[in-house]
Amino acid sequence: MGHLRFRRGLGLAVPLALSLTASLGLLPTAASAAPAAEPVIRAGDAPSLAYVVNTRSDHRTIESVKKAIATAGGTVVIAYERIGVIVVHSANPDFAKTMREVRGVMSAGATRTTPLTAAGTTDEGPVQLLSERQAERTARASAATAESEPLEADQWSLRAIGADKAAQINPGSRRVTVAVIDNGVDDTHPDLAPNFSAAQSANCVGGKADTAAGAWRPWTSADSHGTHVAGEIAAPRNGIGIAGVAPGVKVSAIKVSDPVNGLYYPESVVCAFVFAADHGVEITNNSYYVDPWLYNCMDDPDQRAIVDAVNRAQLYAQRKGTLHFASAGNSNHDLDSDAIVDDTSPDDSKPVQRTIDPHTCFDVPTQLPGIVTVSATGVQNVKSYYSSYGYGVVDVAAPGGDRLYQIPDTPSKNGRILSTLPNGQYGFLQGTSMASPHAAGVAALLKSRYPHAGPAQLRSLLKALADNPGCPDSYDQDGDGKQDAVCEGGKRSNGFYGLGIVDAMDAVD
Repeated sequence: MGHLRFRRGLGLAVPLALSLTASLGLLPTAASAAPAAEPVIRAGDAPSLAYVVNTRSDHRTIESVKKAIATAGGTVVIAYERIGVIVVHSANPDFAKTMREVRGVMSAGATRTTPLTAAGTTDEGPVQLLSERQAERTARASAATAESEPLEADQWSLRAIGADKAAQINPGSRRVTVAVIDNGVDDTHPDLAPNFSAAQSANCVGGKADTAAGAWRPWTSADSHGTHVAGEIAAPRNGIGIAGVAPGVKVSAIKVSDPVNGLYYPESVVCAFVFAADHGVEITNNSYYVDPWLYNCMDDPDQRAIVDAVNRAQLYAQRKGTLHFASAGNSNHDLDSDAIVDDTSPDDSKPVQRTIDPHTCFDVPTQLPGIVTVSATGVQNVKSYYSSYGYGVVDVAAPGGDRLYQIPDTPSKNGRILSTLPNGQYGFLQGTSMASPHAAGVAALLKSRYPHAGPAQLRSLLKALADNPGCPDSYDQDGDGKQDAVCEGGKRSNGFYGLGIVDAMDAVD
């Protein structure tokens, strides 16, 4: 994806963690089990939807709920017993309502607004390919710099956080893996293959992991987002093209994009977090928001169930030692404001304009407890024009690119981020999608240096080592006399950069 879909950490996350815990704790538990009647009979042509049913995580409760699911006309796709999340398909329009009345069910809801076969479209903006002429010019410029990759002269983002110098001290350990939860990674790319971990990769679309060879690859070459993200994190220094922030660590792919419409549905993301945790992944990168809602509101039972399910999965992974990074979003929204207008949801059917409170309606996964939320900056270390922000919400910032107002003095003069694309290509993208993997790469360097550090310790280290430019005196980027965003906070912590811009050199030195 790499479209306008996208993303808290230790300390700053405590208020949210408390609010989520309190909210989810009040979910209806229901007084009685569903009657042991014959399964509901529905018309053969009734459309099926996908659901998550969230229960107490003991085996007896889950088995009882499974029987109630069958009675209500549902088919279990998979049950994640350790977190009490059951993925279900059903053609019964009253399925979720019925399940909410079942003893042991904490929440239940549809994960989409259209049938399982529905098609849709997504778009983050076109990828700008690195032309042959640009590549030649960049290669000549790179050749003038010792220990530089052929296309590194266009990688201003590495220099912005000291990743080029950090690699000379410690490029990262092969015992550290960053999983790219995204729309797939082309592991055959020569700038990814050396560091790719197939044993920690899967296709989680639909909620059930498929580990067949190549299942993690993009559905089509146009699905370039995950491959771009992977290169930013861990492209090796092998003399072929570009370099990643942590060129010595491993990268894996967990595909979660629907093959029909490209959306990232909740059941797929639940699968991804659980898979990452169970396969020894130290860090995950999440440059997306969970579809179909840009913000999931706790007063809506379906959206509440989505928050519950994904939160259970990501917390499970944290308990097993996995640290998550997520992009703050590309809507220039203040995530600590009183109200936000969302006119893009649901994105799998006809969107309806609504005004939401970001303190009770959550961008998932970025606003879940313990997840590191990353905003985007350009070459001038100023918040990118599109990047969402928010005091107490954003943890750190990292280069994501800014094609309008922050143009680098590089061979291609391109303010976006250069990285790998499917079929051995390279190209430019911008977004908080690109910022999050830069921060994840720095965390991978920290994990390499401190292998016994857990998620909470890594979060603390990352933020303590970040460099905060402070709020700008003015943020009128287009010069029309109006502030394009308001930065709250001070030099230590603020809404634009959180605790600051990540620093790769400090991570290794």
